[in-house]
Amino acid sequence: MGRGRVQLKQIENKTSRQVTFSKRRSGLRKKAHEISVLCDAQVALIVFNNKGKLFEFSSESSMKIILERYERHAHAAQPDGADNESQGNWSLECFKLTNKVEVLERNLRNYVGHDLDPLSLRELQSLEQQLDIAIKRVRNRKNQLMNESISELHKKTRVLQEENNNIVKKIKEKEKTHTESQHCWPETLGQNSSSFNLCPPNLQSPERMVPSLTLGL
Repeated sequence: MGRGRVQLKQIENKTSRQVTFSKRRSGLRKKAHEISVLCDAQVALIVFNNKGKLFEFSSESSMKIILERYERHAHAAQPDGADNESQGNWSLECFKLTNKVEVLERNLRNYVGHDLDPLSLRELQSLEQQLDIAIKRVRNRKNQLMNESISELHKKTRVLQEENNNIVKKIKEKEKTHTESQHCWPETLGQNSSSFNLCPPNLQSPERMVPSLTLGL
């Protein structure tokens, strides 16, 4: 007894749906590769899952080669008319831009270490090389900023040192002026000692009191 026809409908269970998608996607990719090899055909496969993640396969070295051929074929197959041609161009341009956005989003996820399982060994090596180059650029920029900061600090240090030297010089000049004024003050007192006696009377000796009295008279 043969198998009955299986009714196609969306799988309700999310886990089963994801497992089925992974299996069917691998099978679809395998079939696309087989038909490209067996029939010498150019095959391009583009699949988006329910979360918007892109899965693609190209029998050529680049998906762009097949897309450009598709674009030329689409233009040639379009009927005459400016409106139809314009609409076709915008549709194709929208498709190309959407594809580019998906590729950029996928690359960004790969750069932060996400969604690495679908990548081949060569793709992982290329990603590692790109990250190494990016790290070197970041490190060079960081060292440049550090050197600029150190140079700026050295300039500020020299300015502060000059200001400090000026302050010390001014202090020494003031101390010198003050010392010279102290040396001049006793000489002034010595010149006026014959007219003024600064010692208190009760501390003066009798011998020195007589000249003082004589001067007073």
